[in-house]
Amino acid sequence: MSIVAIIGRPNVGKSTLFNRLVGDRKAIVDDMSGVTRDRHYGKCEWTGHEFTIVDTGGFVSDTKDIFEKEIANQVLIAIKEADALIFMVDGTAGVTDVDKEFGLIIRKSGKPVFIGVNKTDSNLRMDNQHQFHSLGFENIFPIASISGFGTGDLLDEVVKVLPVLEEAGDAAALPKIALVGRPNVGKSSLCNALLGVERNIVTDIPGTTRDSINTHYNYYGKDFVLIDTAGIRKKGKVNEDIEFYSVMRSIKAIEDTDVVMILIDAKDGLESQDVNLFHLAQKNGKGIVIVINKWDLVEGKETNTIKTYTEQILRKIAPFTDVPIIFISALTKQRIFKAMEMALEVYENMSKRITTSKLNDLLLPIIEKTPPPSTKGKQVKIKYITQLPTKKVCFAFFCNLPQYVSESYKRFLENRLREHFDFKGVPLFIFFRKK
Repeated sequence: MSIVAIIGRPNVGKSTLFNRLVGDRKAIVDDMSGVTRDRHYGKCEWTGHEFTIVDTGGFVSDTKDIFEKEIANQVLIAIKEADALIFMVDGTAGVTDVDKEFGLIIRKSGKPVFIGVNKTDSNLRMDNQHQFHSLGFENIFPIASISGFGTGDLLDEVVKVLPVLEEAGDAAALPKIALVGRPNVGKSSLCNALLGVERNIVTDIPGTTRDSINTHYNYYGKDFVLIDTAGIRKKGKVNEDIEFYSVMRSIKAIEDTDVVMILIDAKDGLESQDVNLFHLAQKNGKGIVIVINKWDLVEGKETNTIKTYTEQILRKIAPFTDVPIIFISALTKQRIFKAMEMALEVYENMSKRITTSKLNDLLLPIIEKTPPPSTKGKQVKIKYITQLPTKKVCFAFFCNLPQYVSESYKRFLENRLREHFDFKGVPLFIFFRKK
């Protein structure tokens, strides 16, 4: 999945553009808040091209403010990681010294740059765009973030330069399992433990990102691609930058994989960033396994310690709680292969296809016994169910009044599906369509 970063100095409309792109278009899947200041991630589709868009903080040079320094560092990381850059400027303010300085930095990156001249939504302001040619970039677009004027023309050109990611060799057909998580949770240790004990490595496959390593791996006769995102720490970077770098690596890994293994440090527990990664994987329809690492370092364990720990995690990730949770130690290799077995099991669950006749024979009697509650005097009647032929696990319920089906009844149907079919670790998507 490609990454497009929205960059620029403060108060030029970056967040407004981001909100418009992720808020008003039907193809948008998710808007995920980052853990650090002034940054958001969104996934969107434009003319058939899916990409991740990153809203960064405002770039300020030569500042003594610690927060502004951190934001500037993170903007530079975003530039390095992105496949294309939308450089936002203010058409009413003209070219500023900060714009000029930032433009020099951007040009050195060698990335495709598209200047969005914001606040040029009137004929009187259209001529303002021409002065920005002095920044040395060809692709200049008059836009208005708040109304959406010109954003379509901008995105038409952006998607043309996004790379088409191709899988390497036969690995395209293999299950892909990614190890993601915050820094220092043991992703490298787990990967090294797996590759060190089971030396059935077939080949190394270059990843689509610089620091992700895709390894063709064989475990008891089962082949899959193990994606390690552990190479994310850079010496000399403060924690905020490390976290941002980690998030961008994790986003790419999640979008390019089938099953996500979210590693948690047992001593820290499930933190907000872990929950964000969980929901990102869920919204992308990826299989999920939660792996609690460093369990050997937890002191004072008792009979109910695992049960209590599990219940705390399930409360934080609710309502999607049908997720396997494995307690391991990458250091001592305790239960590491159990974790891989579970990941492969989740992949099998994702690949499951249920016949239409079986779905209807099972669910229609349940629906007849417990029909959707009436809304505004309208009675919903579900007549037919089928599983959609998509990579995500999706079910379509055909009925007379799909607009009156409540979220609570949708969860009721999902629970019935999970009761009768093993979809552990798999997000389910339920749609209601008019018959």
